[in-house]
Amino acid sequence: MELSALLTSAGINIGLCLLLFSLYSILRKQPSNKNVYFGRTLAHIQSRRSDPHWFERFVPSPSWILKAWELSDEEILAIGGLDAVVFSRTLVFCIRIFSIAAIVCMSLVLPLNYFGQEMEHKLISSESLEVFTTQNVKEGSRWLWAHTLALYVISCSACSLLYFENKSITKLRLAHVIGSSQNPSLFTVLVRGIPRSPEGLYSDTLRKFFMQYYPSSYLSHQMVYRCGKIQKLMKAAGEIYEMFSQHSIQQGCAPCDFCGRPNAFSFLANEPDLIRKGKIDIANMRARGEESAAAFVFFKTRYAAASTAHALQSSNPMLWVTDLAPEPRDVYWPNLSIPYRQFWMRRIATLVATVLFLFFFLFPVALVQGLANLEKLRRMFPFLKGILEKRFVSELVTGYLPPVTLVVFLYTVPPLMMLFSTMEGSISRSGRKKATCCKVLYFTIWNVFFVNLVSGTVITKLDNFPGFKELFNEQLFSEKFPTSLADKAVPALVKFFMTYVMTSGWTSLACELVQLFPLTCNFIYKFILGKKYGPFDVGWTFPFHTELPRVLLFGLIGFAFAILAPLILPLLLVFFTLAYLVYRNQILNVYVFEYDSGGRYWPIIQNTTIFSLVLGQLIAVGLFVLKESPVCLGFTAMLMGCTVLFNEYCRRRFHPVFGYIAAQVLIEMDQHDDSNRRAEIYGKLHSSYCQLECLAAAGSSRTPLFLEDEDGTRHTEELTPGFESLNGPNWAVNYTLQRVESNTS
Repeated sequence: MELSALLTSAGINIGLCLLLFSLYSILRKQPSNKNVYFGRTLAHIQSRRSDPHWFERFVPSPSWILKAWELSDEEILAIGGLDAVVFSRTLVFCIRIFSIAAIVCMSLVLPLNYFGQEMEHKLISSESLEVFTTQNVKEGSRWLWAHTLALYVISCSACSLLYFENKSITKLRLAHVIGSSQNPSLFTVLVRGIPRSPEGLYSDTLRKFFMQYYPSSYLSHQMVYRCGKIQKLMKAAGEIYEMFSQHSIQQGCAPCDFCGRPNAFSFLANEPDLIRKGKIDIANMRARGEESAAAFVFFKTRYAAASTAHALQSSNPMLWVTDLAPEPRDVYWPNLSIPYRQFWMRRIATLVATVLFLFFFLFPVALVQGLANLEKLRRMFPFLKGILEKRFVSELVTGYLPPVTLVVFLYTVPPLMMLFSTMEGSISRSGRKKATCCKVLYFTIWNVFFVNLVSGTVITKLDNFPGFKELFNEQLFSEKFPTSLADKAVPALVKFFMTYVMTSGWTSLACELVQLFPLTCNFIYKFILGKKYGPFDVGWTFPFHTELPRVLLFGLIGFAFAILAPLILPLLLVFFTLAYLVYRNQILNVYVFEYDSGGRYWPIIQNTTIFSLVLGQLIAVGLFVLKESPVCLGFTAMLMGCTVLFNEYCRRRFHPVFGYIAAQVLIEMDQHDDSNRRAEIYGKLHSSYCQLECLAAAGSSRTPLFLEDEDGTRHTEELTPGFESLNGPNWAVNYTLQRVESNTS
């Protein structure tokens, strides 16, 4: 690919970004789009000016950029929790390290690559991209020390920045734990694999076990029931709501305080009240086998709960399995009813399904690599030869279409990985999203980076499968793998990855800012279907499982190509700068943060960054072997060893804080509790993990119903205010419960 083809792709992506940024600055001012760009909280705020011809609303403005830039980490922590701060700090780290890499490599390495061989150079726009890579450096060159120096500067800077980020985020993690001292999850243990008693009741077995082995610290417990009955209850309530919502204004019902509209199902919030009043017969549910072999067990102290959670309770590890309970809003209730003995089978099944999907995705990658090679396209499709001869068309096909095609295929990955993570049986929504993040990360690194490197022009090899197999074995399993990467694969694919950064990076960020899918749904519901409320009138959670893998993948590409093809570094720097502004704006205005993992994404970020560094150093080893530079090879090997040792130190020094809570911290929090404060906490434990209340999330100003968020999570959100029953609130719940009882009896 010539540099002009890269400039064509850059021009298309820059034009799209400017168009979408301008469109966003206009659309965000329209009152009908507030639910898309300002989330659930601001969706009901009336516009200060209702004039539809107000001129200022239709003029692009950069005010959102200034607000995003001025947002501090303390404000992000207050809005989005520690996970949002970790994500923001990751972007800051990437901006810093790739600023250093761009300055060093563009000023030192790039000129040496360009003048690496004696040749007659063309105009810059007509030069091939290979001229700017290490392919243009002749063997035995004495200037390869510059590449080694640049690699040392980048690696040492990255390790230093990582160390300071580790210290900073670890302090935030400890502050997060201490600041949540009244969190009921610190007193609660989730117990699964409860054996059934001779009477057939799990609750009696659980009480006897903990009264016998934890008599001084056991407080009480709350059983988990199968979600079927409760889901039927909520579904029936929703049907009633939909049936009578048209008559809400005519009934003259009492409005709630928040929105001025009737609050129909607030009575569903309090499960203990329903039980006492006989609305839900717990004994009947037990008799019909509605109890699950899982329960939340409450302890008198935080230390007792943590000690119990991390101890093996039985000689049979499949029984009495204990874990610290997630926060009440973080519990993923459907998976609590899964028998614990099924988990290992589910994990094997999802592993097999993931591996099969990995191999299936080789075909889209092969298609992408075929599009990237113009000569192979001419031979495969001779009828397109005339069209491909045109300069603009050839530049468009080789410079823009391959990354766009790959991006389209990659949109299928996160939903499928979310499904796999759900099937594995995660007990928390944050844990499920974290598991999905890991799967998507591994998938994208393997398919987008490694498969692209070893596949080459796969389309032509599919006609001769033994030849493709031989190529695959030679490149991937040969001792010359690093040399092969450094010699041909990495420099040759720099053109693809540069366009991929612009397409999947720049343009995707612009699409994220505009929120194309929610905007389209909002337009269809409100202006075509004529409905007052759309599916995005409620907030949806931040997609860490899609955005974090993308950021880390671009970091890996940057470290791998830093000294081999320095031209990619300015493009990555533009991406990380745009991402810093766009995601801070989305955190401030768009996404809601109902649950928080407490910064547990940081070890993933640390390990991936170190892996990227070591991969870049491994490719440099192959380069120095190829260019016959043993001195540079020796220094790079030492650098790899130091990087691995640094990572091991960080894993032992910082990472345990993200997996466990120190006994010292828990005991100190227990010692600072007085009797009144502890009694207050005890009083909230049962209501915090009340299954019906958590599923409904009802309150004096909310009407709950099951809704789907952006990652497919079934949870409760605030429903558009509804109606009051014809004969008082008890009419609706009585009618609903009668239907449920008749269906289950």
